Amino acid sequence: MGGPRTSIFLRQKKFQFVLVAAVVVFLIVLFPNLYDSDYEKEYPLLLENEQLVICYESNMDSRKALYAATTLSDVTDEPSTTQRNHHQQAPQQQPQQVNGTEPVIYFVTPTYPRREQIAEIIRLGQTLMHVPRLHWIVADDTNSCSEVLNSHIRKFGIPYTQLASPMPTMYRGRKNAPRGVANRRAALNWIRQNQKKTGVLYFGDDDNTFDLKLFSEIRYTKKVSMFPVGLIGDYGISSPIVRNGRVEGFFDSWPAKRKWPVDMAGFAVSLEYLALSPNATMPFKAGYEEDEFLKSIGLKLEDIEPKARNCTEILVWHTQTKSSKSPTVRISMDRQKLDKLNLGALLRRLESMGVNHISESEGTTAQAIVNGSVKPFSFWFS
Repeated sequence: MGGPRTSIFLRQKKFQFVLVAAVVVFLIVLFPNLYDSDYEKEYPLLLENEQLVICYESNMDSRKALYAATTLSDVTDEPSTTQRNHHQQAPQQQPQQVNGTEPVIYFVTPTYPRREQIAEIIRLGQTLMHVPRLHWIVADDTNSCSEVLNSHIRKFGIPYTQLASPMPTMYRGRKNAPRGVANRRAALNWIRQNQKKTGVLYFGDDDNTFDLKLFSEIRYTKKVSMFPVGLIGDYGISSPIVRNGRVEGFFDSWPAKRKWPVDMAGFAVSLEYLALSPNATMPFKAGYEEDEFLKSIGLKLEDIEPKARNCTEILVWHTQTKSSKSPTVRISMDRQKLDKLNLGALLRRLESMGVNHISESEGTTAQAIVNGSVKPFSFWFS
């Protein structure tokens, strides 16, 4: 029943199938991201439910010695002779004197709840205390405002804004989640909402290490300044390549077809220049945040200002802290008894920071050491 007509029909169908397959292959080769199901999802520049919650804010610069108001007599009833002499000789640190005309540096720090968070905020805050005319924007990847985080930020006396800016749920389950993007986008929105059009924007992570010289280098950025970042990738460095005072390329071990292969800590942007691109932002695509952000502000190679002695010095280091899971400590006793020791207040403080968790039935059993011997906590209350 087949006959010639059926054979012709089958040949036509085969030809059509081959033609469609060839077109699909051509499109995939020409547009490799076209059929990547995550491609469109990773590049939405405007999210409908993107959150920006201003938790706490202060424009007062009240920097002073952190513990100047606490005398040694407040700590001990009778200080030793060494303590008294040290207290009498120690000069009181005075707040920094500035003339108020320098451009403000808007230092954006994305952070997220983890056991190292408070320790790193303290370390970074004590660096920023030395930098005049700086507004610290701390954007926390959480749905609610953290009073514990705020208590440590505000004690430095630095003008600051604390934001709650959670990563959208659609990205949280990914193996390579785009951390810090929602935080930085929230900071950009805050700058626009508050009409900040003069000064300098800098993205500084809470686990990086900063030479104080960096801040004087970037403060007078005209468009975009760039500089090396240490401890990056297989080269141990990410840096612009400079010849005759001009940036001509980049030295980075992960090119990944990026036009601007730089680290987030390796550039600063003038707010005047940023204002020329009111829709500038960065995508939720891990590894391409810097590249796409710099593209979104229309950066050109000739606009880049090399800093750090024509990029021969390292003024910022990518010193990532290895994150560890918060341990659970087992204390099988009435915890109120621990208030008779320093451990009651100490353990509550650590729990509030997420450094550890206390349980009556799970975890590593807590013990103490007395004269080289291991003792249970009940030793003090028997």
